[in-house]
Amino acid sequence: MRAQALQRWRSEMLQAYGKNSKLGAQKTRLFVSLTENPAQKPTLELWTWGRGEAGQLGLGKESTERSPSLLISLPQKIRLAPMPGVLNSVEILSSSPVNSEIPVKLGQSQSLEVESAIRKATVVRRDSGETDSTSGEAFEEVGISCGLFHSCFWKNGKLWLWGKGDGGRLGTGSEVSLYSPHLSPFPSRVKSVALGGLHSAAVTEDGYVYTFGFGGFGALGHGSYEKALSPKLVDGSSVGMKDIVHIACGGAHTAAVSASGHVYTWGRDEGEGRLGYIPGPEYEDGTCVPLQVRGISDPIAAVACGGFFTMALTPGGQLWSWGGNSNYELGIGDRRPSWRPRMVPEVENTRLIQVACGGYHSAAITEDGEVLTWGHGGHGQLGHGDLANVKAPKVVKILEGQRAVSVACGGAWTTAVTDSGKLYTWGKNRDCQLGVSGLMDTEMLPILVELDAEPNESPESSRLAIAVAAGAHHGMSLVLRI
Repeated sequence: MRAQALQRWRSEMLQAYGKNSKLGAQKTRLFVSLTENPAQKPTLELWTWGRGEAGQLGLGKESTERSPSLLISLPQKIRLAPMPGVLNSVEILSSSPVNSEIPVKLGQSQSLEVESAIRKATVVRRDSGETDSTSGEAFEEVGISCGLFHSCFWKNGKLWLWGKGDGGRLGTGSEVSLYSPHLSPFPSRVKSVALGGLHSAAVTEDGYVYTFGFGGFGALGHGSYEKALSPKLVDGSSVGMKDIVHIACGGAHTAAVSASGHVYTWGRDEGEGRLGYIPGPEYEDGTCVPLQVRGISDPIAAVACGGFFTMALTPGGQLWSWGGNSNYELGIGDRRPSWRPRMVPEVENTRLIQVACGGYHSAAITEDGEVLTWGHGGHGQLGHGDLANVKAPKVVKILEGQRAVSVACGGAWTTAVTDSGKLYTWGKNRDCQLGVSGLMDTEMLPILVELDAEPNESPESSRLAIAVAAGAHHGMSLVLRI
């Protein structure tokens, strides 16, 4: 059974890296309203693009979208929820009118594009706080995540999922695929969600972890290799796992961070060390229950999972990595796999605010907003203008002078958002995952993605991307419309 599951997962991974798909018919836009007055400005929107033959774009059909399509319009008073690999969150403040003396900050810097919108919206970065100090009103947290062939969005404790249902990864109680956002019958209010290859994981507001989907690799952490068609609580009490604040999923493993700074992992390990455990007969193929990762000298605040490796950030922004390293994806300067977590020496004295992991490459954002990439570059996914692998974190030169605030890695492509609201993509484009029509199958430098105006929309409207998520060959971005 597990051998068959491994074959199916590897087949899906091969599709994610190499299989071309037919383009869909003429693009149509499906608008899903989650607010009583979606016409009110400013609003936060969710845009989606790329390959969607399994419904992962949420547009109600099987299609491949060459450029971003509007999927959801969100209410005001928004704060971005914790997402994999991110240290801080961003709050979207809006009132009518906004105090003109309030500074506009996105990613801890100011830009002319955002400054021009000061009377309509204010965007600030905060580490804590549940209310807008200018009005006392509560925020609604929102977040997005992309898996191999499925996607999700959560708002104010509620979770919507869509895409391929095989294995139960949508948590609906069945394996039926869904082509538009579906409200999950989740047993508790969700705080953060991460999607993997064949499974999904969520952290609730009270610090518990629920997982669902295919269990053949142990990635659900339920103590067995059975699938879970609905969200099921992960019991980590035997190893002291409690008060979870951060979650991430790889293709076949899961990682969680507790409020005390401990990291717990579970799932498949094929000997390369992605779980961070000492090799031995007991964990030769991985584990189906959570175990604590040892050997990290500092508390951990955020974690990200790649195809076969894991990375973590301390509260001070130092980067640790472990697992498979065949293409330098660990960033430690060599290609030896490592079951033991190691601090990445190239950025030991650099504070990072986010790390992201793809199939065989990685990306990070520094405190100064620089984008760093390393690992496999054979599809241009590192953004350095060539197809070479990179042994250690290296600045993406073409984005110098801009401040990045969000970065994500797909299977073999990368995307980033700057504080001026610009969305960039680069790397593999065989399935239109870069979101720009007319590109080659490989783009070795970042390309600006345009967010088109909707029909009958005011020409004065403008859009600023604020966060991005990437699947194997599709992407989503949260966008502020002003």
